[in-house]
Amino acid sequence: MSNTVAEVELQPVNRNAFSAGLSRMDNAQKIKLGLGALALLGIVLVLFFMGRQPDFKVLYTNLNDKDGGAIVAQLTQMNVPYQHSAGGSAILVPADQVHDVRLRLASQGLPKGSVTGFELMEANRFGMTQFQERLTFQRGLEGELTRSIQSLSSVQAARIHLALPNQNGFFRQQQKPSASVLLTLHPGRSLDKSQVAGIVHLVASSVPEMNPKAVSVVDAAGNLLSASPDGTAQGVDLEKLQYTQQIEQLYTRRILDMIEPLVGVGNVKAQVSAEMDFSQVEFTSEQHRPNQGGEPGAVRSQQIVEDGTAPAAQPAGVPGATSNQPPATGSAPINGAAAALGVASNGGADGSSRRESVINYEVDKTVKVVRESTGTIKRLSAAVVVNHRSSTDRNGKDVSTPIPPEQLEQMTALVRQTIGFNNERGDSVNVLNAAFNVNKPEEAEGVSWWQQPDNQDLARSMAFPVGMVLLGLVVLMGMVRPGLKLMKTPVAPPTSPSPLAPQLSAVLNEAPERPGLPMPDAHKEPAAADPRLADAKRLALENPVAVANIVKGWVNGEAPA
Repeated sequence: MSNTVAEVELQPVNRNAFSAGLSRMDNAQKIKLGLGALALLGIVLVLFFMGRQPDFKVLYTNLNDKDGGAIVAQLTQMNVPYQHSAGGSAILVPADQVHDVRLRLASQGLPKGSVTGFELMEANRFGMTQFQERLTFQRGLEGELTRSIQSLSSVQAARIHLALPNQNGFFRQQQKPSASVLLTLHPGRSLDKSQVAGIVHLVASSVPEMNPKAVSVVDAAGNLLSASPDGTAQGVDLEKLQYTQQIEQLYTRRILDMIEPLVGVGNVKAQVSAEMDFSQVEFTSEQHRPNQGGEPGAVRSQQIVEDGTAPAAQPAGVPGATSNQPPATGSAPINGAAAALGVASNGGADGSSRRESVINYEVDKTVKVVRESTGTIKRLSAAVVVNHRSSTDRNGKDVSTPIPPEQLEQMTALVRQTIGFNNERGDSVNVLNAAFNVNKPEEAEGVSWWQQPDNQDLARSMAFPVGMVLLGLVVLMGMVRPGLKLMKTPVAPPTSPSPLAPQLSAVLNEAPERPGLPMPDAHKEPAAADPRLADAKRLALENPVAVANIVKGWVNGEAPA
């Protein structure tokens, strides 16, 4: 019986610490701990799989829907993971497979692109007419030229229209081919005059018997970039402005290079205004120079007409062949003494003669064609402002003093020589000396670190992992850690036993111990209220049977029943 009583009052047997901790928690705390553990486990798994996810890089970009669908279907067959970006126009694959996938897709002719070239000629079907063959060839040639032009760095897209007339040997004048090129440039890029000329000659050289003047190049805004057939360009005003600005900047830079070493960098400001003449002048002059002095004239043509009748010849001489010979042919040298113009008549009773001579001489003629160049300078105007000289006085303060007039005149003469001053042309130069009102410029702040593109990309890539880590810390510190602390909290010790507990334990033991009461101290006054005596009285009142048994055991020296 004593053993049974002891088991009821002693602590329960120790069990598993985790189970014991759970037993000390209520249902709400258990649910909170479970949800926190599950959330923490989910965050750890997400971070684990994100760490194992491969880095994706661009495989192809700016794909049309047809090529994109074909590439995606092929990637699916090859079991290559892929992603879409930039609105679906770009396809991304793992970084370590980019080159391998490109080669494998190239072996299958992907991407084909929206532009088709001479591969159209490979699909010739039976029964194709001559017109269809010519049209297919024209489409293939347009596609090849489009591919060549799109390979330029500034060109985003291009379209080419070829006009290839049918050549026929029965036509006396064959019609020449022509071409039109429509360009779409990348944002922020442009083509200069030499690049446009290169595109024109590229197209003209690819088509037989095509004149470069028959090629028109137009941008996406409808501006004509190439020269028109009459030799003028629509954008000539812009070219004039650019050329004028180049001339002005050239002379301004010359002035600064000459004056800055004298007054210091930043102490001189110059501006040059150039008036240009872009008119095209062409004139033809014809001069006739008369023969002067003793210079012989060049004979252009000469005509001599002789007409006459001879008198009747009387028979004379010895008859025979000698007397019957015709007269010899007369001769007149070209450079010899000329006979008098007119008609020469030798009158006679029986005969007459008439002679005419016409000589045309060449007149000196000079034909001169002069074509003046465009972009000549008509007038230059230069304005130069020079800052006052700065010095330090005895007190250490900065003092500005004007430049002496003699030195200012020297600077003016130097500026005139620099720009090639021409008084007949109407050039003007004005050099002014004045104090600059210069405010100390604030230090230009560079781009903040959080505005730099690289840092922004890094922040975007690290935002999700860092957010998951922070969420995990919140779950750990707010849900899991309090539950674990509650599980480790030991059981509160029982209330302090009554002073008679040792006596009761001794009575319950098999070999009871009889504790003795301390002897009263004669010199010590009894306490007004002894807590042990109060506990004994309360025990006797509450459980008189137990107190009786204790007293009986003390008297008999036996263990209480």
